[in-house]
Amino acid sequence: MAGKGNTAKLHHYVPQGYLRGFATEKGRVTAVPLDRSRKPFTSSVKNVAAQTHFHTLEELEEPDEFEKALSGVEGEALNVLGKFERNEFPLSEADRWAFSYYMALQSVRGPDTRKTMEHLRAQFLRLEIGAGGRKNVGSWIKKNLGFDSSPEQEELLWAEATQPGGPPISFSNLSHIQHMLDTAESLTPYLATRPWSLVRFQRRSLVTSDAPVSLIRNPQDEAWAGVGFMTALGIAFPLTRKIGLLMSDPTVMLEGLEPDNPRVQETRSAVLRGEFDRIQTGTTAMEKLFNEHSAHSAREYVFHHPEDEMFVPDELPEPNLINMRASGLVDADFDGKPWFGVSDTQETKHEESEHA
Repeated sequence: MAGKGNTAKLHHYVPQGYLRGFATEKGRVTAVPLDRSRKPFTSSVKNVAAQTHFHTLEELEEPDEFEKALSGVEGEALNVLGKFERNEFPLSEADRWAFSYYMALQSVRGPDTRKTMEHLRAQFLRLEIGAGGRKNVGSWIKKNLGFDSSPEQEELLWAEATQPGGPPISFSNLSHIQHMLDTAESLTPYLATRPWSLVRFQRRSLVTSDAPVSLIRNPQDEAWAGVGFMTALGIAFPLTRKIGLLMSDPTVMLEGLEPDNPRVQETRSAVLRGEFDRIQTGTTAMEKLFNEHSAHSAREYVFHHPEDEMFVPDELPEPNLINMRASGLVDADFDGKPWFGVSDTQETKHEESEHA
């Protein structure tokens, strides 16, 4: 067993094997930063979509054990990707589930997932502590952190917790990994149970991003409404620069049926067997559908083959590592008074007066 001295340091949140599908034979890929102050650059797939020690678990004998486990999942996915390239489609049900899990994992393994978790936790802590009132900070520390605090510690926590954005929060690698695995497992069925279309391009090409699984909103939905894996009209995943996977809405086949109708389960089984899957010839409209959604879902970078610059959409979003934001009460200002009931200090004084 390898010791800590042999730990891999640079961990990819977009697999190198996947990015090679958009790279030259020598593994060179062009990265387009969403930060307009930076220019596009071409580099090895080894040097992009990666962070140092992103998955390192120092508490384990092999700190990069999870990174190695990811490599195993990615290896299986690359085998399936080879079947796509050879037109071995539809897939077996086992391969379909395995590749769906890979896509679900890819949709939640980036730094944006961790940043979003930290943002939401900070916002809700801000609300919890702020609404509890300044005088109750000590009891909050005792209940949640397990120690008797000093006035200085209470003042520091109050100041940090009630500042805009909430207190500084940093999730551990272990917390991030546990959340990633749980979320990927829950999302997998929403990918596997959609009809799949394998779209092959000849003259046109696809780009990808650091968040390559993109959700296609139903145009009939209200503009303010969110879109998720369950409600999306479609889900797009560029497999290589010449092949895309489009997962369509299965509910159109079940319109008017109750969930307990036998046809619902029959249709689900047929979808998993690939009976509704098909291979399509890529068109200009389909290329734009994939590329515009790939660009829109990007967090910091769009990636493409060095010869495919013309297929990068003109309008790119601003960089954004927080894909879900809390609003409403969490944005309120706090004056130190508790929002609900009386403070613990007041309750204590009341009890003392009753015993006197």
